[in-house]
Amino acid sequence: MIFRIDDIGASTKRFEQYSKKKWANFWFLKKISPFKAWGPYKELTAEEWGKILPIFEKNNIKPIIAITASWVEKDSSLTPFPKKFPKEAAFLKKSFLENKIEIANHGLTHCVIGRHLPLFNASNRYFHREFWPDLDSSLHEEHIKKSQSILENYFEKPISIFVPSGNVWSIKTYQALKNTNIKKIISGKYMLDAEEKMSGIEFIDDHKNFISFHDRELKLFGIKWLERKIEESKKHELFQI
Repeated sequence: MIFRIDDIGASTKRFEQYSKKKWANFWFLKKISPFKAWGPYKELTAEEWGKILPIFEKNNIKPIIAITASWVEKDSSLTPFPKKFPKEAAFLKKSFLENKIEIANHGLTHCVIGRHLPLFNASNRYFHREFWPDLDSSLHEEHIKKSQSILENYFEKPISIFVPSGNVWSIKTYQALKNTNIKKIISGKYMLDAEEKMSGIEFIDDHKNFISFHDRELKLFGIKWLERKIEESKKHELFQI
């Protein structure tokens, strides 16, 4: 089983606010339990990663850490991940260079800039997907280019995996990825707007042999939850054999 953790560095954890109960998508209700379905929650700290990664290492697991390259601020300005969370970034960089983890590109923003803030009486989940097919090709190009530049310049190694937010990506995204170091797209869905076979980039369906979750689960449920997930994966692998 391959473990993948999404949403590292994504402001979606603060601004994607909605309730699965439609009547509760109102002002503060969607921000509190038991109504809230997603945010807000806090970014993982370097200290928390220092407890999480040894668990993977002990179980001979090299997790994929999918990082959103920039945090989208309230005013729609972008703060690169290494600048927004320098201690966390430094810890993950050290782990990456020591080959303990794999870093994946999880987009530049995770969201549609300018549409990312919570709505007063509705869900904003739709706008916390970055690569919708109806967005201009130039946006796909710009976001892929900038996210790769930020991540590769900081982590000092090629980034070869792309994980689209919410499994949303387009033929425009694929075209933008062609001139980068990306060799694999890991997602639960293929392009939303085409069935074109890709050249030079492999599609990997994360429904098969993957345990994918978000930093949210680690933040809310902690180390014991992760240990249970790993034990469950071992039992599943034995059953498969």
